[in-house]
Amino acid sequence: MIHLVLNYPVSANIYWATRVVKPKGAPARAITYVTKEAEAYREHVRSAAAAAGLARPMLCRVEMWIRLYPARPQDWAHRTRLDPAGWDDDVRCIDLGNCEKVLADALEGIVYDNDRRIWRQHKERMEPDAKGARVELAVRAMVPRVVPQAELLERAA
Repeated sequence: MIHLVLNYPVSANIYWATRVVKPKGAPARAITYVTKEAEAYREHVRSAAAAAGLARPMLCRVEMWIRLYPARPQDWAHRTRLDPAGWDDDVRCIDLGNCEKVLADALEGIVYDNDRRIWRQHKERMEPDAKGARVELAVRAMVPRVVPQAELLERAA
């Protein structure tokens, strides 16, 4: 299993950008591309993966655990006194869906060869803490499923 602690992901709105191009004599069309901020984040992921001992991308199905830690606001102690159970409900945080999209793209070609390899995923937004904004990630290679001969015959019928 690979464990990575990564910088807080950039927003999907910053990771990808779209611009309209109009080639001479052709209709205008929109092109979506990865931004410089996204390239910098991918380089951070590459360095963290190398430091964790990952020499090349996994070529198998993977299971992934994502723990997203937003930044703790300066008034967190006051918020905690007012609402101990839900003080962090309105802390500014990227949503888990966009976090997953950005991470899936940033990890591609580094941790796994293609994001279609993600077969199982667990995502969780955590309570902000003193360690700062970050994402903690665990990726595990999944054992290939062996289909019993009887099941293969049943499927063929």
